[in-house]
Parts: sequence; structure tokens; C-alpha cells
Amino acid sequence: MVDATPESTFRGLPLTPEQDAEVRHYIKKKEQHGAPWDTPELAAMLRDMLEPPGDDDGALGATVEETKAATERATASVDDTIDPTEACEERNAAMETEGMRGPRR
Repeated sequence: MVDATPESTFRGLPLTPEQDAEVRHYIKKKEQHGAPWDTPELAAMLRDMLEPPGDDDGALGATVEETKAATERATASVDDTIDPTEACEERNAAMETEGMRGPRR
């Protein structure tokens, strides 16, 4: 396989070999169907490849914290004296209930 360099990739963009192959495959498929390939879809694909989505100001961290809190609430609602299998089922049911309630604000 040829190394992908800015000189050898699509439009000289800094793409990985996998990304370059994906772009070239997209263009080939469009040409096979007689459709234009220089589309907004291709532009969006390239934009995603060159500028991967960010962290959204810690939104992922907030989701993790919400999940941890929901798990703790669900675990706290389960009686420790019951059978482990039944406790697991109860905890799963409590997690589903917490999920239906949505994030706490």
C-alpha cells in the first residue's frame, strides 16, 4: 500500500490512508452511478475527517456523571438481603426507571 502524503491524497489534504481510500471509494461509486461526486456530502465527509467533533465543553463528562449518579441511586434502592440474581434484576429495573426520568437538573 502506498503511504498517504499530502502530495498523494485527495486534493493534497492531510488524510490518513484509510480516509483517502474512503474518499476515493465515494468518488468511484458516484462516478459508477453517473452522479456528480463533488457534493455537499463529500464536503461534509472531508470536514469531519479534518475536524473531528470536539468534546462540547465537557458534555461527555456530564453524561458520565449523570450515569454514575443514576447507578448509585438504583443501587441504593435495592435491598442487600435479597438473592444476588434478584438484586441484579431489581438494579436493572431501577436503572431503567432512572433512564426514563431523564437527567437530573
